[in-house]
Amino acid sequence: MNFDTASQASDVNGQLAAASAALSAVSHDLSVYRALDDAALLAVNTLNATVVKAALATASLIAGEVARRSAPELGSKGLAQRLGHRTSEQFIKTSTGVTTQQAVTAVRVGRMMQDVSADPVVDVTTGELTPPHPVQPWLKRVAAGVLDGSISAAAAESIDRGLGTPCAGVSEADLAVAAAALCAEAVAGTDPDRLFRRARALRDEIDAAGIAEREAQRREQRALSFVQLPNGMSRLVWTMDPETAVTVKDLYDRATSPKLGGVRFVDKTQSALADKIAADERTPAQLASDTFEHLLRVGADTLATDSATGTADGGAAGRFLLGSGAPVIHIAATRDAVEKRKGAAHLRGQADPVSITTLERLACSGGHRETGFDQNGIPLDLGRDQRLFTAKQKQVLALKWGGCVHPGCDRPPSWTEAHHIEHWWRDHGKSDIADGVLLCKHHHMLHHNTGWEITRDDHGRYWLTPPPTVDPTQTPIELTTRSRVMHDLQRAS
Repeated sequence: MNFDTASQASDVNGQLAAASAALSAVSHDLSVYRALDDAALLAVNTLNATVVKAALATASLIAGEVARRSAPELGSKGLAQRLGHRTSEQFIKTSTGVTTQQAVTAVRVGRMMQDVSADPVVDVTTGELTPPHPVQPWLKRVAAGVLDGSISAAAAESIDRGLGTPCAGVSEADLAVAAAALCAEAVAGTDPDRLFRRARALRDEIDAAGIAEREAQRREQRALSFVQLPNGMSRLVWTMDPETAVTVKDLYDRATSPKLGGVRFVDKTQSALADKIAADERTPAQLASDTFEHLLRVGADTLATDSATGTADGGAAGRFLLGSGAPVIHIAATRDAVEKRKGAAHLRGQADPVSITTLERLACSGGHRETGFDQNGIPLDLGRDQRLFTAKQKQVLALKWGGCVHPGCDRPPSWTEAHHIEHWWRDHGKSDIADGVLLCKHHHMLHHNTGWEITRDDHGRYWLTPPPTVDPTQTPIELTTRSRVMHDLQRAS
């Protein structure tokens, strides 16, 4: 350690003490914050976010150094182990009072910040040599972003977990490019949860050959556990692979969507069904429980009934909650991927892609329909001149947009309504696919009631203009599709 480094190290305690004192001086009087107007509150929130990022960056640096000094190779001589802790994560959790997940994040991000030297490092306290952690050069930009405060530790962890590690088909350079792109998205405001999904999507794009393998790995992880609780209740814990999940989710949404504020139905039969569910005194969770219990009972009775005697009557209770018909699975891929039998297919409502062989298997037992889009995502030859979008048009919009288009909304297509960007009454708009987008009920009402507008330019791009009460400059925001298959089509164009 040179003199400058030693001098800086001796100042760390003083710097943190000063920072702690400064933060302690910040008012914790609730009335002070309630007295702020909206602009001032948002400004305070922005400043606080900067402080939190800086604090978490420091916490990660410290956690990473603790982890280095507690490397498993050191055994009982490791720092955390000497203090009576099994792992560095356990020490961080106990010593700082954070949750297990927060401790894991701090250590994981801290390891990104470790020097990438291949030589053992001398422990400044004990003088012992500690083996270095595995080098992760593709994450250098991520670690730098945490250190300079441009991205959060949680965002860094999402990028790390989502991208994974190099393999035969994915080089360190590939991952470095993806990591840099994700850092830019994090700086632009993408939250850690969405960043993780984006990282997984990028990994799938650069490692298409591994999609089938990862799908098989997820399939192997499926599990159903029955747990008896001390209070006499029981709990079913079901870890589902994407294909199972999309089937179960369809049934779950049918049973609970109207109760949770889902779509408004136009069809009289569906509307009556939705009204019954909404008026039911049971909670959404109770409705789901009773519905699935009924499905299991009817299924068991059906399996136990000889085909010659007809189907078993599982009872009428709860039957109206699902309506009729088998679970509907929507799976889509580009024509190029299907014809070449190479690439990704996408189950609606699931973030992870599946293989083309899975698409072929599901299509074998169900119908399929081909929908044409141009390079701008505009459907071909599907225009309609009527008041309401048809069910088929709604399916095309779901394929095109992948869910609610309002920025930051994660509602899936099943929770959305078709919205005319040129209003039917006000603008004499038509129910053409090109002029339709999907909005969840909340954002549909928001757009109609508070002045948000969506327009489509000559290049087929869609723009959202906020009302002046939200943005005085009314700067348009480009809307992007959440549909993975549309992303595949745009890349292939």
